[in-house]
Amino acid sequence: MNVTQTAFRQAVLDPARPAPDGLRDPQGGPAGRRFDVYRNNVVAGLSDALEVAFPVLRRLLGEGFFRAMAGLFARAHPPASPLMMHYGAQMPDFLAGFAPVAHLPYLPDIARLELALRRSYHAADAAPVAPDALAVIAPERLPDLRITLAPAVQLLGSDWPIHAIWRANTGAGGPAPVNRPEAVLIARKALDPSLHLIAASDLAVLRGLAEGRTLGEALDLGGDAHDPGPVLGLLLAQGAIAALT
Repeated sequence: MNVTQTAFRQAVLDPARPAPDGLRDPQGGPAGRRFDVYRNNVVAGLSDALEVAFPVLRRLLGEGFFRAMAGLFARAHPPASPLMMHYGAQMPDFLAGFAPVAHLPYLPDIARLELALRRSYHAADAAPVAPDALAVIAPERLPDLRITLAPAVQLLGSDWPIHAIWRANTGAGGPAPVNRPEAVLIARKALDPSLHLIAASDLAVLRGLAEGRTLGEALDLGGDAHDPGPVLGLLLAQGAIAALT
């Protein structure tokens, strides 16, 4: 009997299932213990990949707890792509429904932050506009300007101090986290992404730009008191603007 891919996959990810019918060891007997070793190695390998993908989560939860949780996640969410750099996209939703961490409600957003950093790292390159590109545009033309953000730019807002938590658990230093909402901009000027704390009004403006709104329309989203100078300067300094139209 041939072993189907579906049966094999189900058996690999479910330790309660026996080895698939038709799967034999070198002596022609049932796979048995050899298959159990293979099954454990698969889950261990996926757990290793999750440790690399979510180092801050691992630090927050502790190695033992994280490994146990990673095994459960790997069985529930096996890779959908051979490109392991994308593995773990379901982690935020998994954490939101995982009862043992319900007392740590900021964890899903920390997972989203780590996923965003990874997406930024693997995003396509884009030549940035010149640092003085905005300064040479006539003021009356600025409201109709469309700003194209670089592919590596990622934006994230949270009800929790995700920037401070990330810094406190990566050796980046900074003050202890204070329980408050925070928003971040991720840019990649060189090889590695960088994380920047921004105001909620900045986040609204940048999301507007990312949606294709004109600069004038996006600035309206920031509110009357919003000063766009600092965040636009940050975009230019980080090489985060790919085009001006």
